[in-house]
Amino acid sequence: MAKVLALVDDLFFGARIAETARKVGVELEAVSTADALVEKASAAPGSEAASANRPSLIIVDLNARADALGALTRLQAAGNQTPVVAFLSHVQTELAERARAAGCDDVMPRSRFTMELAAILGRAKAPAGQGITK
Repeated sequence: MAKVLALVDDLFFGARIAETARKVGVELEAVSTADALVEKASAAPGSEAASANRPSLIIVDLNARADALGALTRLQAAGNQTPVVAFLSHVQTELAERARAAGCDDVMPRSRFTMELAAILGRAKAPAGQGITK
């Protein structure tokens, strides 16, 4: 089963993402801290167990109380190869640019993320090269 890792600390929105993930058929692991995101996304390379536990997609709420932008920077510095989709308020254009510079593959307003959530999660199940690519 495809695995999605999400940095989301809004309980209601996290529940919405989890329910959609269940319906789409992907495993969702939600974390609420930047450290947990980096740790879970950076499974030690080389072992089969690490590869099996590595997510096929990372979702980041840029408005989380955790240091989301710092986590993205740390992931990029660690050589992250997992596609990253981030969402934020539509008026935060500067934050969106900073997130792209920190390695986000797609940054979108929360409203668009909500509308496209099932499709976004579904891309995590796509064979390599057909979903979101890094």
